[in-house]
Amino acid sequence: MEPTTDPSITTALREAVDTILPAMEQFLRFDSRDLAAIEYRQWRDALNEPLPEEGAGAKATLETLGKIVIPHGTPIGAPGFSGWVTTMPTVLPAVAAFSASFAGAQRWWLQSYNFLEHLALEWLKQLLCLPSAYQGTFNSGGSVANLIALGAARQRACEHLGVDASMHGLEALKRPRLYASNQAHHVVHRAAALLGLGRRAVVQLPTDDSFRLDVNALRHQLRRDRAEGCTPVAVIATAGTTNTGAIDPLSEIVSICRQEQTWLHVDGAYGGFGILDPELAPLFEGFSEADSIAVDPHKWLAVPVGCGATFVRDRELLRRAFTLEPAEYLEGSVRQVETINSQFDGLGYTFHDFNVEQSAQSRGVTVWAALKEMGAVGMRARVRAHNLFARQLASRVYASPVLELLTPVSLSICCFRYVPNELRTRTDVMPLLNNLNREIVARLYSEHRYIPSSTELNGVFAIRPCYINPRTTSADVDGLVEAVERLGAQIWARLQTKAKTI
Repeated sequence: MEPTTDPSITTALREAVDTILPAMEQFLRFDSRDLAAIEYRQWRDALNEPLPEEGAGAKATLETLGKIVIPHGTPIGAPGFSGWVTTMPTVLPAVAAFSASFAGAQRWWLQSYNFLEHLALEWLKQLLCLPSAYQGTFNSGGSVANLIALGAARQRACEHLGVDASMHGLEALKRPRLYASNQAHHVVHRAAALLGLGRRAVVQLPTDDSFRLDVNALRHQLRRDRAEGCTPVAVIATAGTTNTGAIDPLSEIVSICRQEQTWLHVDGAYGGFGILDPELAPLFEGFSEADSIAVDPHKWLAVPVGCGATFVRDRELLRRAFTLEPAEYLEGSVRQVETINSQFDGLGYTFHDFNVEQSAQSRGVTVWAALKEMGAVGMRARVRAHNLFARQLASRVYASPVLELLTPVSLSICCFRYVPNELRTRTDVMPLLNNLNREIVARLYSEHRYIPSSTELNGVFAIRPCYINPRTTSADVDGLVEAVERLGAQIWARLQTKAKTI
């Protein structure tokens, strides 16, 4: 191959990968030390340089990657990590994404990565028991997945008023309203802002004792708003809230939306895959009847971050909402042929008319790789195991004299706190307990072995592990409990000693 004059290397892939592979393998051993914190100043100073006028070259750049960047990354795939709703990909989806960087650098045209974009969406529909007629589209994650779904809902609300929102705007849409529980993800408000509905269009409804949307409040609010001249655009139900894992009563919400002729969107970004757990499947009754659904393969399916998916029942409505006007340089350059002589004789499966992206990486190959490796049986087993981890934790909490369960366990989230024996019957010590548990979480982070996240539930600070990490084991669940009990006892003893000296 004739060498190019480009200042970057365009060959020697094996050599480049081999150079950083030892550092990657070392990172995946999950040393218990938090090097990113311990050596914070060193790696920051090493990386923080002005834009180089003359490039350092491939060898020096790869050396920096291997010695400085990779060792100081964030090990969110470590077995003890149960924070937030995020995880590290498993190996095969990550390798598939790497392959797509070169062989599937664009998802268009008559090529294998384009076909897998389509096939992976079909597999997801089968896995989640969605009707085959739904139009699916990959995107960057839950934020955009919800935005696309609500964009379709906005289009439908306007069309019912005789206006094409995508062509003529929102002038006819009087006092739009979106309805969601007070536990719905905050990306809903941003979507409302970006879609021109306004953040205040989101009506936050109360929840029941299990943090599920109150269906009576929803019914009354819809009818009251219609009577006052508002335009209901969509009801947003959550199949697995990020705070507690609660699943809104989907079947009841479906009935209300049908009665009120209102679009139902289900945000299943985290919890949609929970339908695969036979014990919980009844809670998902109505899931496949929604007008739109959002799920995030980069959560429970453990593909690389940057992979969400939206499914909409009305394919042509979604097209009208997001269609990209044809460009002569693209659609006009594709010949209509009966026999394929070149992969550029067609665009293949196109998705730019169903979302906000034109150019995009091939995400389908990562979903395909995960499901090809595990199959539906394997994915069901993963979801079931993680939900059982949350129940295992809840059982340990029940059995502990110093731990308290704060919410019922639905999916793979378990919210609890440390409560010293002396304070178990006290009702006037919430600030003290909140601060104590905040310090427990901070100490857990500094020990860098068990990393849960936290939340507040009606003013109560909660330790909140979320189990979607494929590398977590039952021993890690028990280890978190023991660490919380140990740290809680140490911190409480110190606080008592301090109080006696004041």
